[in-house]
Amino acid sequence: MVIEWLKIKVVAELREKYIQQDEAIWTAALSQYPGFLAKQVWLSPRHEDEVVLVIHWASKEAWKEIPESILQATEEKFKAALGEGTYRIIEEGEYQVRKFPQGN
Repeated sequence: MVIEWLKIKVVAELREKYIQQDEAIWTAALSQYPGFLAKQVWLSPRHEDEVVLVIHWASKEAWKEIPESILQATEEKFKAALGEGTYRIIEEGEYQVRKFPQGN
């Protein structure tokens, strides 16, 4: 499993709208692809202008199979719903999940 990790800076007053629109637009689009497994939204009580998205993919190959045209169209739809300049990605990362045997 591969994790796509995104930290978003968003206008604090729009954080809840960001989360709702992300679910309605981005999660709906990504979940159409078989490599998409799950998505978590992490919120810090100390940073009301940040949202962390943790997306679980079956593999890096499955994640990267999504056509660029779909990603661009989805971003345009999201931008139209939330407003130009109200959010931006400030950090991103990719992680592999390692599982270890459970001790007795």
